[in-house]
Amino acid sequence: MLDGARLRSGARFSVEASSWRNRIVIDQLKKKLGEEAERLQHELNVVLPQEIRKAVELGDLRENSEYKAALERQQFVQARLGQLRQRLSKLSQIDLSQIPSDKVGLGSQVVVQDEKTGERESFSLVFGDSVEFEEGHVSMSSPIGKTLVGRSVGETVVLKLPAITRRLKIVELKTIHDAA
Repeated sequence: MLDGARLRSGARFSVEASSWRNRIVIDQLKKKLGEEAERLQHELNVVLPQEIRKAVELGDLRENSEYKAALERQQFVQARLGQLRQRLSKLSQIDLSQIPSDKVGLGSQVVVQDEKTGERESFSLVFGDSVEFEEGHVSMSSPIGKTLVGRSVGETVVLKLPAITRRLKIVELKTIHDAA
């Protein structure tokens, strides 16, 4: 009886620790994106207005490349800030308890085997438009990501690409809950 209580307590601790570590990963990503947003906000409110002012002082704006460059940069910064804010909002809405522990989802590491060639490939599913994709990272919104999400070990998926159609069998899965 005591061992069962210890096991349940240990399992609860393991789940809580896992959830805590996953929350830290998400919080770190939020911090990184927030810092980029702050830098861009400073550029938009301080640096670019100064550059535009200097370019205006040069005279004729129709043929002023500095002015055009500053306006283009301003549009880019505004667009990127919009993306960052949207991404931060989505990160805030993530409920780790809603991510399945036995199916491919956000944070999963998946090993697939090509049924034709027998080659194995590993993928880590990352959030939407991640800024820095590392080797093997794929967005959940990419063709391979969309094909794998919600699938389990043993399932065969069909990945349709413009040049080829591949049949991939999921041979290993480590979810965000296991990763901690």
